Amino acid sequence: MESTSQPRVRHQRAAIGILTGAAFLASLDLFIVNVAFDEIGRDFGTASLGRLSWILNAYAVVYAALLVPAGRLTDRYGRKQGFVAGTALFTLASLLCGLAPGVWWLVSARVLQAVGAALMTPASLGLLLATLPPEKRAAGARLFAMTGAVAAAFGPAVGGGLVQISWQTAFWINVPLGIGLVVAAIRVVPDVRHNQDAPRPDLLGGLILALAIAALVLGIVQGNDWGWTSAGVLAAWGIALAGTAALAHRISHHHAPVIDPELLRIPAFAWANISQLVFNIAFGVGLLSRILWMQEHWDYSALRTGFAVAVGPAFVPITSILATRFLPRLSSGAQIAIGTTLFAVSGLWQALATGTHPAYVSEMLGPWIIGGIGVGLALPQLMAAATSSLPPHQAATGSGVVNMGRQVGLVLGISVMVGLLGTGLPDLAHFQRVWVFMAIASLTAAVAALAMEAVRRPRPVRESEATTVKA
Repeated sequence: MESTSQPRVRHQRAAIGILTGAAFLASLDLFIVNVAFDEIGRDFGTASLGRLSWILNAYAVVYAALLVPAGRLTDRYGRKQGFVAGTALFTLASLLCGLAPGVWWLVSARVLQAVGAALMTPASLGLLLATLPPEKRAAGARLFAMTGAVAAAFGPAVGGGLVQISWQTAFWINVPLGIGLVVAAIRVVPDVRHNQDAPRPDLLGGLILALAIAALVLGIVQGNDWGWTSAGVLAAWGIALAGTAALAHRISHHHAPVIDPELLRIPAFAWANISQLVFNIAFGVGLLSRILWMQEHWDYSALRTGFAVAVGPAFVPITSILATRFLPRLSSGAQIAIGTTLFAVSGLWQALATGTHPAYVSEMLGPWIIGGIGVGLALPQLMAAATSSLPPHQAATGSGVVNMGRQVGLVLGISVMVGLLGTGLPDLAHFQRVWVFMAIASLTAAVAALAMEAVRRPRPVRESEATTVKA
């Protein structure tokens, strides 16, 4: 006769599968859109990298700004409701993205898609962590991050195949996946509520954050077209500075700020998020710049680019699994530092090896593989290190801060890349400059990871202190 614990275990596994499926969906969308970038520009008749970058940046800006308020809302009103509503909105917006008749219509649909993702992501991670016992939460966070890495491995190839049909199908693939997640979540995922009497989050603070990031990005992206000292660029940066000051004031005075200062006072959490942000600057630069190089200079099709890109991400889950099995005693800070350093090596290798004639095996394959190994070591541990020490009642809010840092890093990376590449068709020297910047950012993330590890270690007790305690 089947014990009562077995159905409970199967039910828990099904819930974990659904919740990690949300990470898969969000990451799949990111990589598919990157591969479809060139086709979208041709279809809409624009070659402006600055304009097209808003297809990625508008999503990331809104997503980053709303993650923490959405996490607080789901903490208060119910994570399951937030997850279902966010996934449904993400699915609907994906349908609208494919129907967009122009660039700015697509950008608008991407904003709506980001609102859904902002509800879906912290709720799914919060539900996952609450479903697991305390001793398994770090492993659950790594699984959540690794699921996104698995999607990253499939995303480019899937996106390349879909773009062969049309770039619209790169968004429409989300529709059946999203519907399946919604139906399964309603039936299987348990509801978890915390802080039901907590005050409403600072939605105005979220809006200020979005405007500040958008203004900063606008200044960076349009610097080449408008002029770096033009009135428009200086005004954008002024708005970004004023928005940052206003946000800092609201964080310190609002009763439910967009970022809880208490979280930032946890040293390991703060350093992990700094490392997360800087590493994702490097990651955003490395991904899109290589795709653009292969499509614009090597004349790779979307399908060929997808398969070429997939090699690197394929090493991410493999590396993560092997590291968990064979390096269980290596600290998370050390793994992150090693991984981000390897990613920096891949950027320098790319800058030194790449030539003007197509030579994927000799010029691109090695950097992709070493970069994928680096991401496999760093990314799951960054997520785990930032969330494992959080109390359960702040899991969704804390995970929102973690993912916010990740998205801000991606959008800043893409924006800096656009600024470094300049106008027109950039040559090899411009791309080499981008890859060197990628390496510098990744090494900075390694330093932050080591700082995180330093504050996590217990301070050794001096002999004089031990004598005093004994006395």
